[in-house]
Amino acid sequence: MIGDFQRTVLAGGWAFAEAPRWHDGRLWLSEMLGGRVLAIDSSGKVEVICEVPQPMGSGWLPNGNLLVVSMSEWSVYVYDGTSLELYCDLRSICMGPPNDMVVDQIGRVYVGNFGAKDFLHGESPKPADLVLIDTNRVPRVVASDLVFANGMVLTPGGDTLIVAETFGHRLTAFSVDSADGSLSNRRVFADLGERTPDGIALDSEGAVWVGSMETREFLRVIDGGEITDLIDAAGRNAVACAIGGSNGQTLFMITLENAQGVTNPTEGIRRGDSIARVEMCQLGR
Repeated sequence: MIGDFQRTVLAGGWAFAEAPRWHDGRLWLSEMLGGRVLAIDSSGKVEVICEVPQPMGSGWLPNGNLLVVSMSEWSVYVYDGTSLELYCDLRSICMGPPNDMVVDQIGRVYVGNFGAKDFLHGESPKPADLVLIDTNRVPRVVASDLVFANGMVLTPGGDTLIVAETFGHRLTAFSVDSADGSLSNRRVFADLGERTPDGIALDSEGAVWVGSMETREFLRVIDGGEITDLIDAAGRNAVACAIGGSNGQTLFMITLENAQGVTNPTEGIRRGDSIARVEMCQLGR
């Protein structure tokens, strides 16, 4: 089904937003350039949860505390509802600024990174490692040679990790060892051709919704690479998506409008003159 979705705007007006998550009845996201983690209710009311230097990926520990990646600090922070503290310093193990993340059921954290140390200022992406932070807050490399590891999801049983390799133009899947979180059996979940997958979301049928930044579309892809649904972002860059809502069937999409004359979304993000918003539509599958 191509484009047969009615979209509405939930909230917006930020220079850049990333990493949408549906949690506890609200949509959470990271306002990277504003240094804030936000939560948005169904009416579009925005609450500032906490302030984090260049926040990106986020997730929740089993005790309910929020974890947030800080790109500029090359670290993960934890917020307990009152104070923000360092959770794990990744400077000695990441090859570039850390990016998105996902937390498993027991509190292990998978974190990707750019590979390039100065990607936002023009350095080309480089293959990089995927890092696991265990429940003792000790990081270790669990996979290598990912080309700009970005959005990540775990299947409901936690036995498969799917990673968007933005400039590898694919979704990559790994089997997860339940004992220690190690990854094995690397395979291509979906070859996306020229598309540049950024943030992703897993639906109830095991398909993955993907924001393709540079081709300006959101797509639903099943294991093996077949695209079953596509939403044209109407000239805006398609950043990332999440599934939630009161019925669990709302697709939330972060889109980005570049400033006039800017064609490269990375340039607009670096300059801070793009405009991001959250759009939503009902999936109704």
